[in-house]
Amino acid sequence: MTASIVGWAHTPFGKFDAETVESLVVKVANEALADAGIAAGDVDEIVLGHFNAGFSPQDFTASLVLQADPALRFKPATRVENACATGSAAVHQGIRAIAAGAAKIVLVVGVEQMTRTPGPEIGKNLLKASYLPEDGDTVGGFAGVFGKIAQGYFQKYGDQSDALALIAAKNHKNGVANPFAQMRKDFGFEFCRSESEKNPYVAGPLKRTDCSLVSDGAAALVLADSEIAKSFAKAVTVRATAHAQDFLPMSKRDILAFEGCTVAWQRALEKAGVTLSDLSFVETHDCFTVAELIEYEAMGLTPRGQGARAIKEGWTLKDGKLPVNPSGGLKAKGHPIGATGVSMHVMTAMQLTGSAPEGMQLPNAKLGGIFNMGGAAVANYVSILEPAK
Repeated sequence: MTASIVGWAHTPFGKFDAETVESLVVKVANEALADAGIAAGDVDEIVLGHFNAGFSPQDFTASLVLQADPALRFKPATRVENACATGSAAVHQGIRAIAAGAAKIVLVVGVEQMTRTPGPEIGKNLLKASYLPEDGDTVGGFAGVFGKIAQGYFQKYGDQSDALALIAAKNHKNGVANPFAQMRKDFGFEFCRSESEKNPYVAGPLKRTDCSLVSDGAAALVLADSEIAKSFAKAVTVRATAHAQDFLPMSKRDILAFEGCTVAWQRALEKAGVTLSDLSFVETHDCFTVAELIEYEAMGLTPRGQGARAIKEGWTLKDGKLPVNPSGGLKAKGHPIGATGVSMHVMTAMQLTGSAPEGMQLPNAKLGGIFNMGGAAVANYVSILEPAK
């Protein structure tokens, strides 16, 4: 049995001192149920995506979803984690529960609260998404890991600072039209390209505008089996999913290739019976601009080493042949780790139902692709969604 998304909710992403992990979870859980037009008692299973890794003192958070409504008591609820792909891990687990016939309706929530954590600790927490015996002493934390990747890419394929700045500028421009985005400011290419007091180098060739934001936020969606989804006011069908997990140590793989990303895309496209050119748009994991650049190659948009073409020739702009991150991506929208993958599915569902905010909505969005990545191309999740027929 295939699954469809029949309701969703999304907080703005940003810095919210008055919120807690619990309050964020409760808010989006209730709003997603209301959006789907169902009661809490109709839910068969709950999946929570929450990375944590030290950001919140409260661990063991699956039961926080039950705080949304007493009718959720005694429902199966599980917290999942797969680094920065935690949100998609939660969505995919919900989809599998429906495919297995174990549930007809699943509530999926993704959450993270990061901004209460002091700066140095943030880097340390995020570094837990790397192989600590090799990368534990990386200067600059997780940004340092991607700084090394960018450096290696520049050494092999030439300086790509222009391409990275174009990606940053594109995503910031797209984020202006997204009311859920943390940073709604069009910085432009020149600001993103130039080192300045407001845009210093952070790690290797990566500047501040090359790095995603530290964020609080939550997103939720309701999955229903496709048969009962027909009775809902709106439905977006999950046409295909794929998950490819790679080695954790970067030393065991070609880190410039994102091979797990390629495998996940190939599997998902094959399952869906479509090609990359059939997609109307893609929401991809731009935790750093160099990640989006390499993902262009890994998804098959360009040959290896030529990802810059996709942005320099305008292919991935909102009016290009394959718009990438019309939501503003992690770069502008924000990246509350456990919420990101769920957010990507919500943003894609909005596009496919024509209900994305004005200025963000793409014309004739028929087929949406999602790539959510955990660690440095370790956990690789692809989803392909379409409006329910």
